[in-house]
Amino acid sequence: MANKIKIWGRTSSGNVKKTLVVADELGVPYERIDAGMHFGVVDTPEYRSLNPNGRIPTIQDGDVVLWESNSICRYLCMQYGGEAIYPADPAARAGIDRWLDWLLSTVIPLDVPVFWGTIRTPPEKQDKAAIAEAAKKLGAAFGILDAQLSGKKFLGGERYMLSDLILGIFAHRYLANPHIERPDQPNLKAWYERMRVLPVYKKHVDFPLE
Repeated sequence: MANKIKIWGRTSSGNVKKTLVVADELGVPYERIDAGMHFGVVDTPEYRSLNPNGRIPTIQDGDVVLWESNSICRYLCMQYGGEAIYPADPAARAGIDRWLDWLLSTVIPLDVPVFWGTIRTPPEKQDKAAIAEAAKKLGAAFGILDAQLSGKKFLGGERYMLSDLILGIFAHRYLANPHIERPDQPNLKAWYERMRVLPVYKKHVDFPLE
């Protein structure tokens, strides 16, 4: 058995969930170390020597130290035989990378004010009007994904890929949020129902938001 990699990060973080989902999908053994928010750690000199941003997740795999969750997930696939979810074919890989970039450029900036504004902000401090406006924009972004999933089981067709595994985590944050209104997006919902039955989703994703 390979040596365990180390993963720093709390399990409530969407970006840490990405890393854990992919590691378990590939059967990569790991040791997870609580870090971030009330766990601290991220501002210590030792951690900053690994990740100068003081963010999570960070992984250490032997002499390899990586931060930025999408890069970590790509590395795990390339290092640990993940061609089933991250094919070597350039066109197929670029199609997956496109969605990972779209998550960072389009979804995350809209997700943060909704998720943090509702789930992690006390009700008496919430800006309801700002949350409603942000939720409307987030719904429009997920409408793009809904349209792209028309007639498909997964983004790439019949089998889920790395893009499905990662985007599904943030679709969960959107669909499971009880504090926002959402348009009817049947393709998105059907796709997420297919994702949530996966063992790695049952282990890391399909829980009430926190």
